[in-house]
Formats: sequence, C-alpha cells, structure tokens
Amino acid sequence: MRWLWLLAKGLEGLGMVVVLVGLVLSVNLGFKEEGLKSMQYESYALVGGGAIFLVGMLIERRIGAR
Repeated sequence: MRWLWLLAKGLEGLGMVVVLVGLVLSVNLGFKEEGLKSMQYESYALVGGGAIFLVGMLIERRIGAR
C-alpha cells in the first residue's frame, strides 16, 4: 500500500508542476504579445495538470489515506 500512496503523491506533485510550467509559458508568451497562443498553453496546462492531480487524489482516496 505504501507504494500506491507514493504513486498518488507523485501524480499530485506532477500535476502541480504541469500547471506551473504551463502558467509560466503562458505569462512569457503574454509578454511577447501572443495572447491567443498564451491562452492555449494555459488551458492545456490547467486541463492536463488538473487531470493528473485528480487521478492522484482519487488513488489516494481509494486506498483510504485521505
């Protein structure tokens, strides 16, 4: 069970990193006046990172750690 909990925490952390990287890319593109491309990166990062985080959270709930 410990490895499953570590996997869940790893997925939650990875999801947060994906969101952070996407937001940094979005801000950088926004400064370069590429607004639509900026919003595209931000949307993909939020959806992808959120989905990864959600999977980790669901695994953690399934094993009863949360």
